[in-house]
Amino acid sequence: MRIARFTTGSDPRYALVEGEPGREELVVITGDPIYTPVQPTGERVRLDDDGVRLLAPVIPRSKIVGVGRNYADHAAEHGNDVPTQPLLFLKPNTSVIGPDDPIVLPDWTEHVEHEAELAVVIGKVTKDVPPERALQHVFGYTVANDVTARDVQRSDAQWTRGKGFDSSCPLGPWVVPGLEVDDLAVTARVNGETRQDGRTSQMVFDVAYLVSYASEVFTLLPGDVILTGTPAGVGRIDHRDVVEVEVEEIGVLRNPVLRRTP
Repeated sequence: MRIARFTTGSDPRYALVEGEPGREELVVITGDPIYTPVQPTGERVRLDDDGVRLLAPVIPRSKIVGVGRNYADHAAEHGNDVPTQPLLFLKPNTSVIGPDDPIVLPDWTEHVEHEAELAVVIGKVTKDVPPERALQHVFGYTVANDVTARDVQRSDAQWTRGKGFDSSCPLGPWVVPGLEVDDLAVTARVNGETRQDGRTSQMVFDVAYLVSYASEVFTLLPGDVILTGTPAGVGRIDHRDVVEVEVEEIGVLRNPVLRRTP
């Protein structure tokens, strides 16, 4: 099952996604599926119809929890050791954009990079959950790009500015509940050229452990998102680039890159 959030010019709605790539159809459902049972309304909309636009499948109610250096090869490419415990940081929900929305490069950074990631969407209030029960608190999974102003991340004492700016957290194209995520391909392409090509089996800390660990630090609320880290191959993105992040069995998240001139 795939669950999308979309608009046809009015208020956002949710739908089940049916069909093969390029021929998807949206089966409209009532309410927000994180909070209410999935119930089709009977309305069906073709994804390629004029005026139909996919939105970020979730806007976190309170927070996005990032995990740094959760792939050993990514830690190594920046000369860092692998953490002995998950390295957590936060991104605000104002950083979220959806499929085909532009990643807007701030004027205070000269070096911004893509980071392809599997994202976990929390489905229920979660506090101090043990790893063996952590996945019961997951609503589903989506694709994320943890866009990072690398020069600012290195110069600041904290990562907030380098990772939390507006448009630095593309999410989409939809959420897939009930997915086995132990060994999925995670890739990134820029202008069609493959930059990142890893697998979730290479994570230092798996999804269940990350949910459990984060829930010890703060209460996770329905709709909160955990970014699980990125494999090696991160690289610079510039004005007019097109970034595609793909997670196997979920889909492709595509975003153009824009730098506005004064």
